[in-house]
Amino acid sequence: MKKVEAIIRPFKLDDVKVALVNAGIVGMTVTEVRGFGRQKGQVERYRGSEFTVEFLQKLKLEVVVNDDKLETVVDAIKNAARTGEIGDGKIFISPVESVLRIRTGDRDSTAL
Repeated sequence: MKKVEAIIRPFKLDDVKVALVNAGIVGMTVTEVRGFGRQKGQVERYRGSEFTVEFLQKLKLEVVVNDDKLETVVDAIKNAARTGEIGDGKIFISPVESVLRIRTGDRDSTAL
């Protein structure tokens, strides 16, 4: 099993969700996060003054999938979240040792 974490633009969430549901993924966690990468923030104007917003608002999407679905999920996120502009985000993939569904006690693949 793998955990896929994606940092995406907030306005792309609906597109990514639809792409994942169409790929057969039924569960995900979304968290509001702030950070910066190569774009190093952005310049904003407020009442005639310029200031730099150093930490930009993003969303972190987390999905745990079986190994056979990994590439499908990564491709779905990549294609749905892409705008072609700097700041589209990143996808991180980590191994998951075990999963336990609290309600039923199901483990691993059956718990997903």
